[in-house]
Amino acid sequence: MTYAGVGGLRIWYEEHGTGKPLVLLHGGYGSTETFAPVRQALAARRRLIAADLRGHGRTGGLDRPLRYESMADDVAGLLRHLGLLHADVLGYSLGGAVALRTAIQHPDLVRRLVLVSTPFRRGGWYPETLAAMSAHDERAAERMRGTPPYERYARVAPRPQDWPLLWARSGELLRRDYDWSAEVAALPMPVLLVFADADEIPVSHAAEFFGLLGGGRRDAGGDGAGRPASRLAVLPGLTHYDVVASPALPAAVLPFLTRPARAPG
Repeated sequence: MTYAGVGGLRIWYEEHGTGKPLVLLHGGYGSTETFAPVRQALAARRRLIAADLRGHGRTGGLDRPLRYESMADDVAGLLRHLGLLHADVLGYSLGGAVALRTAIQHPDLVRRLVLVSTPFRRGGWYPETLAAMSAHDERAAERMRGTPPYERYARVAPRPQDWPLLWARSGELLRRDYDWSAEVAALPMPVLLVFADADEIPVSHAAEFFGLLGGGRRDAGGDGAGRPASRLAVLPGLTHYDVVASPALPAAVLPFLTRPARAPG
């Protein structure tokens, strides 16, 4: 558990377990602790490298705007700092967008990609979720004081007084439009999409996402030869808020990471 110097930024990361590396990227206003409920199950099979994203947890960097693209470069810099030629990457929500951009911008570094509760375009969220995201600002930050995310941030952040600034920077990010469909369709590595069946993202968007990766286009056949390299998991009885803590998550992720690899198609 330490810091890595990457492009002038001190990124907090911690490691657990042994085996092939798996990078874990948390959601908005979170930290590495997000994965505590599933850490043991994942670490039993992989070397976990959990990082606090720019401006979150123990990592600073709020002196500049938050962008998915620059945070993806942060992740790539961390992998290179650790001397890793490639790694599997799992991102949840905000961390999923960063993981996706890492795979798009640095495909040589990402062996397999797992995206949990992550859309490929901003319009993939439900309208009410987009409206709530658009309202993230300093006033929203004040209303969140006393909540578990605030208490965790106040406990570990290098500058706890930056809580309102984190919300302002996050709001700027979340209001920016994007559509990465063409880049998703060109991804060279296998991808596992994981959604809750009561997520903040419609199941219809999950199916569209899977289609960009070659899924849902035909019957796989009796021997499964017609299925794509990528996978889609919709986990029952879960929401955007508890999917990342469910035992169903490592149960879906680990078989995907350990099965024999083949090229997408």
